[in-house]
Amino acid sequence: MSLRTGQSTTAGRRRIAATAGVLVVVWALILGAVIAFGWLITHPLQSSVEPWDDDISRWFADQRSGSLDGPADVGTFLGDTIPAMSLLAVVAIGFAMWRRSWLPVVFVGVLVVGMGGFYALATRVDPRDRPPVKILDPGLVPDASFPSGHVGTATAVYVGIAVLAWVYAPATRRWVWVLVALPFVVLLARLYQGAHHLTDVLTSLVYASVWLAVLFGLLLRGQVDEKS
Repeated sequence: MSLRTGQSTTAGRRRIAATAGVLVVVWALILGAVIAFGWLITHPLQSSVEPWDDDISRWFADQRSGSLDGPADVGTFLGDTIPAMSLLAVVAIGFAMWRRSWLPVVFVGVLVVGMGGFYALATRVDPRDRPPVKILDPGLVPDASFPSGHVGTATAVYVGIAVLAWVYAPATRRWVWVLVALPFVVLLARLYQGAHHLTDVLTSLVYASVWLAVLFGLLLRGQVDEKS
């Protein structure tokens, strides 16, 4: 191995270590912000937030009809963890094979691990009762309203796929808005079914979007620059 090759390898390892360190720090900051917000709305701000949050849930419950129940079930299915994450994994592997790069798989792997950590820890640290309406999605843990796992999953999966398409398949960029719209379909479905408060679903939408933006900037932005 030449001296130049050894120096290149060392520099590459340092870049990887630095990127990993930044990811860990940013992930911890996002988690802290999510937990802090959950604590605020379930403790000092509960008396201010809960009334209007509940009123919004009741409004959605009042809009229920037989014609909307089916679409709401579809919206919830789009955010189910196993099918949605399986789709994301298949897409990542497909892009990796097509572009002969591990970056799509690394991007998705870090995305999924980070999202799982956000949801698992925030749900345990900030227990919150479900809205005071009939819940149309049976079997939910009654005090795991904050944050919304379905909306977080939908945002990570469909916006994540849109990001991969934007980076690796520029010809599809005019169509990625369809994928970006799907998390909002899931968000409305969860509100309609009474599974979450508005603040629960918005929190998931925000932290998932921020985490995606961070991963794009640190892992994939260079791929766009190379192709431009």
